[in-house]
Amino acid sequence: MTRHARNCTAGTVYTYHERKKDTTQSGYGSKSVRLGKDSIKEFDCCCLTLQPCKDPVVTPDGYLFDKEAILEYILHQKKSIARKLKEFEKQKNKLHDESLQLKKAEDESKLNAFIKQESKPIENRKCIGEKTEEENSISNMKHGKAKALPSFWIPSLTPDAGPSRISKPDEKVRCPMSGKPLKLKDFTDVKFTPIKDGDNKTALISKTARYVCAITNDVLGNSVPCAILRTSGNVVTMECVDKIIRKDMIDPTNGKKLLEKDIIQLQRGATGFSGTGLKLKATKAGSSLQA
Repeated sequence: MTRHARNCTAGTVYTYHERKKDTTQSGYGSKSVRLGKDSIKEFDCCCLTLQPCKDPVVTPDGYLFDKEAILEYILHQKKSIARKLKEFEKQKNKLHDESLQLKKAEDESKLNAFIKQESKPIENRKCIGEKTEEENSISNMKHGKAKALPSFWIPSLTPDAGPSRISKPDEKVRCPMSGKPLKLKDFTDVKFTPIKDGDNKTALISKTARYVCAITNDVLGNSVPCAILRTSGNVVTMECVDKIIRKDMIDPTNGKKLLEKDIIQLQRGATGFSGTGLKLKATKAGSSLQA
């Protein structure tokens, strides 16, 4: 096989590398990239602000939020829902009034046609279903129908597009992460146990290892599966849950009885090197060219 230049365009086959190069330069096609460690939030950061939580709360699905941020989100969503409901009711009342006016106009036209028919002499009246010669004509110019024809080049004959109708909005405030209904009573306060390393000069946010398990003192991070005990709000590792807590189903920090729903597994990020069961690829769909 003969050797070709790097930018040879005389080939009979559109190769994968040529297609990939053209896609990158032209912007066509779907693009995907693997998220690195810098693009993934830490396990103790809020899902909205992406910053370490000052007053953390967790949902039943394990998504961590700062209480101030999630309350502002809920208030904003309630105002938005109220505004959309008001617009929907306004549109509904307008459509109802228009339907009443159309029905009234239809009844008046039928009444006027009946009165006009009855006012004619008996010999000039036509039977029901009988059409005149003009009505039998297939010409579009009869009875002034020329103006009713749609035309896209004459402004006076261009058909009008009606306003888009608003669908009924969802009246429930939903979680920005899971999409499930969100209620204030479902939140659980979270208590992180700070690490005791004797370093009082470095700020807690600047530390790579900030918190530990409340029972085993294991360092917590994105590579360590964690769980939150609803009875106390303490954060423990899933290894501690499987080996210690599930045996008696008692919270070791306060001695309260635990149920399975009281153990909330915390949704965390990833290390950037291992999958950890999470989606680490970002994909953006774009227009594509068919070969």
